[in-house]
Amino acid sequence: MREIYELGIMFRGFVIVSHVFKEIPSQKETKVKKDLRAAFISAINSFAGTAFEDNSLEYLDSGNVLFIFKNSEVKSQDSEKKEQITMYGLVEKKKKDEEKYVKKFFIKINPLLENFIQAYENKDFTELTQFAPFEEELKKHVK
Repeated sequence: MREIYELGIMFRGFVIVSHVFKEIPSQKETKVKKDLRAAFISAINSFAGTAFEDNSLEYLDSGNVLFIFKNSEVKSQDSEKKEQITMYGLVEKKKKDEEKYVKKFFIKINPLLENFIQAYENKDFTELTQFAPFEEELKKHVK
């Protein structure tokens, strides 16, 4: 089984809730890095959606870490239309069956992402403290 380092949710280029299960080997995690990572993934997804008319980008391979992300849409209180929301997982990279693992990962996290959307649809997404209880859901879901 692959080690899950982190699971989280991004919205508008920022991590709004996450849980670190284990520190990534040889990497000191800081809030700045987490925010930069979220902005980078948002930019990549936006590029993929524009350039290829499809948001089919599912994972990135980086050294010993596989960065998997699942996109959906949610409507926030301050918007008239739905916007992209992304659940991501940082997992241990192994050389075999990456695409198969990504598919299995999606099956596991999709209900969690849908639960988040149902719980927070039409809420004020600038009030980040409201998402803190969902970190417990992230922790429970991986066990």
